[in-house]
Amino acid sequence: MSAHPDRFRTPAAEADRLVARLRRQVGQAIGDFGMIEDGDKVMVCLSGGKDSYTLLEMLLLLRAKAPVRFELIAVNLDQKQPDFPEQVLPDYLTARGVPFHIIEQDTYSTVMRVIPAGKTMCSLCSRLRRGALYSWAAANGITKIALGHHRDDILATFFLNMFYQAQLKAMPPKLRSDDGRHVVIRPLAYCRESDIAEYAAQQRFPIIPCNLCGSQDNLQRKAVQRMLAEWEQLQPGRSENIFRALGHVSPSQLADRTLFDFSLGAPAETSAWAVDAADETAAVQD
Repeated sequence: MSAHPDRFRTPAAEADRLVARLRRQVGQAIGDFGMIEDGDKVMVCLSGGKDSYTLLEMLLLLRAKAPVRFELIAVNLDQKQPDFPEQVLPDYLTARGVPFHIIEQDTYSTVMRVIPAGKTMCSLCSRLRRGALYSWAAANGITKIALGHHRDDILATFFLNMFYQAQLKAMPPKLRSDDGRHVVIRPLAYCRESDIAEYAAQQRFPIIPCNLCGSQDNLQRKAVQRMLAEWEQLQPGRSENIFRALGHVSPSQLADRTLFDFSLGAPAETSAWAVDAADETAAVQD
């Protein structure tokens, strides 16, 4: 009887398979959502975490054989957090030969001053970061802003919006900003966080921990992430199915009247079924 082929997979072979899978998933996401076009100047937002390092490396790998020509520039926002290792990213990017820019803006002090102790800082911190990055992109001819959000981030955002905002929405792989000036892309949209973490460990990226939001252990997002991890243990593949469902939406099977006209074929007097709130209040008072 022949031995199982898995027994002959060396660590090097497994590492190659992982890189190939990530590269394929990133390339597929770029193609599926038209993320990068010929002549684009792509700003890769590099935080120093595993996700943004992986994003940059995958884009560098794909650019070598891409069907279109595009530029890459890595941009980091130095938020002036205490003990932030300022030379880690410049040293890494210089060694990789990647053009980069460091934006220096003390958003840390603003967040610490405005947000009460123990409260979630993510919302304000995110808005300040976004404003700084958008401003730099507008001033430097950036056509696409690449963020390192992966599949599990998108799923967690979906459930957070459903549980706490009563909305069915997530993070789109490609998004135009409200003012229409910026296009945000998420090339890691098809990638699992576990694969990214494994790749980052293999590459030994110089990870920079976040001492701002990363220190808050009671965030709702972490609770949702734990829920998804437990689901995946109970039924492997469940997260993948949920993610696929985000791309197969049937508006007529939901209840959003702005997406589907449920009144088609209904009689004109349908609105009479609605109880007038003022009349109901008056009846209660009487």
